[in-house]
Amino acid sequence: MGFEHTSVMPQEVNEHQNLKPGNICVDCTLGGAGHALATLKAILPDGMLIGIDQDLDAIDHAKKILDPFKKNVRLVHSNFSDLPQILNDNGITGVNSILLDLGFSLNQLKNGNRGFSFNKNEPLDMRMDIRNDLTAHEIVNSFPEDELVTLFFKFGEEKFSRRIAKKIVEHRRHTPIQTSAELAQIVTKAIPAKFVYSQRIHPATRVFQALRIAVNRELERLEQFMAIVPSLLLTGGRLCVISFHSLEDRIVKQALRKFEAGCTCPKELPVCLCGFVPQMRSVFRRPLIPTKEEISANPMARSSKLRVAQKV
Repeated sequence: MGFEHTSVMPQEVNEHQNLKPGNICVDCTLGGAGHALATLKAILPDGMLIGIDQDLDAIDHAKKILDPFKKNVRLVHSNFSDLPQILNDNGITGVNSILLDLGFSLNQLKNGNRGFSFNKNEPLDMRMDIRNDLTAHEIVNSFPEDELVTLFFKFGEEKFSRRIAKKIVEHRRHTPIQTSAELAQIVTKAIPAKFVYSQRIHPATRVFQALRIAVNRELERLEQFMAIVPSLLLTGGRLCVISFHSLEDRIVKQALRKFEAGCTCPKELPVCLCGFVPQMRSVFRRPLIPTKEEISANPMARSSKLRVAQKV
């Protein structure tokens, strides 16, 4: 299975992780292992990289790519929200850097055969970890119409969610929806023609995003993870998060604001009673975005944003 090695904003990530030889680092989403390889080279000879991915194909690929440095690597088939337990299992109390690249790999689109792409005729699966039970097929063919409306609107920000849900339910009354191409066709037919042809993106993009998020509990796991980030970092340690849509970026931004603010007492109180102190500080106010040159070379980087924060 051929993996793409293209990493998003590789120079910016490498610079702002602030890596030094001997550091302990975590790549929470290995993907094609491009970021992991660059991180390892910066922390040798005695640093350690913990690489996590919920896609077993990504773990197998990383084993090959990172084999020359295997004594410095621990690879774990899991979700990044399990990081506290993973660190505990390895006897690690804190790390120098955590990288979270929330994009899904080009390999999953091209070779996964799990229905991530609306341009392919694949089974409606969308599980990044095939050990999980819920699939896109189950959601599309069994969820009540109102639940589909909510899901498409909440996770896909799809303004035609009601029309699309209605079409899906009408179709499945006669025959189950089995493939990604079949679903994409139903969604396209549900959207008014003038909007289909005026959109910059494929008309099924938001529905597929919503299904992928729901199947993999992406936002729920991101919220869980962001709530505990400071406890995983050593003082001066850095968190780098690359997000690809507004729902992800909002969760990251709000969590970092909370960690920066510290005290949560009402402003009218003369003294602080909560005892919370700032735990993180953002390295820059606005997120970094890829250069035009990078977007031209790697169109999947187009919507990405990089936020970096340091534990105080």
